[in-house]
This record gives sequence, C-alpha cells and structure tokens, in this order.
Amino acid sequence: MKEDDTLTILKKAILLEKRGKSFYSTAAENSANDGVKRFFELMAAEEDQHVEVLSKQYRQFQKEKTFTSDEYSHEFNSDMAAEVLTEQVRQRISAAGFEAAAIAAAMAMEERAIELYAAGAAKADSPVKKALFNWLAEWEREHLRILTAVDRELSEKVWYDNQFWPF
Repeated sequence: MKEDDTLTILKKAILLEKRGKSFYSTAAENSANDGVKRFFELMAAEEDQHVEVLSKQYRQFQKEKTFTSDEYSHEFNSDMAAEVLTEQVRQRISAAGFEAAAIAAAMAMEERAIELYAAGAAKADSPVKKALFNWLAEWEREHLRILTAVDRELSEKVWYDNQFWPF
C-alpha cells in the first residue's frame, strides 16, 4: 500500500468516526428512553476512542512511515451494551420511532466503516498496518452485530404485534 493510500484511508476513517460520534451523540440527546440514551452515549464514546487511536496512528505514520502496534488493544464491551439495552428497554423502543430509525441509520454507518477498514487491511503492506485495519474492522463488526440484533428484535416485535408472520 502506498503512503498516500494509507494516509487517505486514515483521513477517511477519522472523518467516518467523527461523523459516527456526532450521530450517536445526537441520537442520545434526542432519545426519550434513558436506557437507549445510555446505549447511544456508549456508542459515541466508542467512536471517540477510534478517533483518538486513528489520529495518533495518522501522526505516527506521517512522521515515521509506520504505525505503533500498542495503541489498539481496547476491545468493545458488548456486555455493557447488553446491560444497557435490557429487555425492558427494548420493549419500550417503538420499531417506527426515532430510536429505531437511528439504529437503522447506525447500521449503515457501521457497514461503511467495515468496508473501509477491510479495504485497508487488504491493501496493507505490513503486518502492523494489516493488524490495525483488521482490529478496526472487527470493532465495527461488533457494533454492527449489536445493532443488528436490536433491529431484528424490533422488527419481530412489529411483525408479532401486527400478526404479520409470513407462515
């Protein structure tokens, strides 16, 4: 991967993460449900951590043409998200409401991030670059997995409430 490609991917990644943080922060501010608000705040904090890691890596790569390998050891705490998005909270989210729409939009945002990071990993010309991009892609996959599970539950709730099962 050329230096320009690496820096371009990092710039795009930082922008995506900043947009993600802004999106999740706005979703938290507009959520009527405290549990959902905490979930979106958690997601905003996750995106903020990505911005920090990516910004450090960008500066390091610009200066030294290498990444540091010790900056990306954090793992997403999916247990915390499960604690925040309890069954009671999920029951209060309307599948046609703001929170559900925000979850659907967040899924698309996470998918774009996964694509960007996977492309970075595929083009990586060093194990450290590959590890960084794979780690970021995996972190976003975990976000997407959680969002997809919530979205699926909301859809099934609507189908059940409206007796809309296809069988």
